[in-house]
Amino acid sequence: RSEVDGIERIKFVTNYPKDMTVDLLETIRDLPKCSPYLHVPLQSGSDAILQRMKRGYSVQDYRDMMDRIGTILPAAAVASDFITGFCGETAEDHQQSMDALREFRFKNSFIFKYSERSGTKSAVMPHQVPREIKESRNQKLLHVLEKHSLARNRSLVGTTQEVLIEGPARKGNGMLMGRTRGYRKVVFRGSDHLIGELIDIHISDATTTILKGVSLTKERSLDRSLSATGEIS
Repeated sequence: RSEVDGIERIKFVTNYPKDMTVDLLETIRDLPKCSPYLHVPLQSGSDAILQRMKRGYSVQDYRDMMDRIGTILPAAAVASDFITGFCGETAEDHQQSMDALREFRFKNSFIFKYSERSGTKSAVMPHQVPREIKESRNQKLLHVLEKHSLARNRSLVGTTQEVLIEGPARKGNGMLMGRTRGYRKVVFRGSDHLIGELIDIHISDATTTILKGVSLTKERSLDRSLSATGEIS
């Protein structure tokens, strides 16, 4: 698909350590249209919990994979998933998940509280974690994630990013939202005719979840529009 006209970005979604090979990472690196964004759902920093979940990998497998990514795609934006409060999760298991978040410093992680689903094996496992403990652990993981996400986003302030404009920002008011090549969300003031375009955005500010910027093509777009109507020479 990299050679298909009209496709400017290819986003690789989800993979696991055994499949995140050197060949695959080099392919992502060498294809200009492939975004340097990787989603690698660790789920827990505890090997005991991973075994209980029957995940088929260990934290060390992820550590080795992250080393490969760092060597081949050092600028990659790596996101993950975590589930907190899985049945039998101890305070030590939870601490290991906190440690994994700090070690791997994911761009973003989707953090969920485990919920029992009728008919699943885990729903009838012993040592279910009380709801209030799940909530407390969830908040602690989010706190660690937000700290690293803010630091990573702030490191992009002052840079220029190529952004694919997806549509109006959630709060509207003349703001548009798009994504960088590393799948970071960017908001800026712009006209709807930019939706679907790839444009350069100067990043001026950052929060834990979004980058804020200014379009570097705004004046050029305005000049072309005025020229077309004969209002400027």
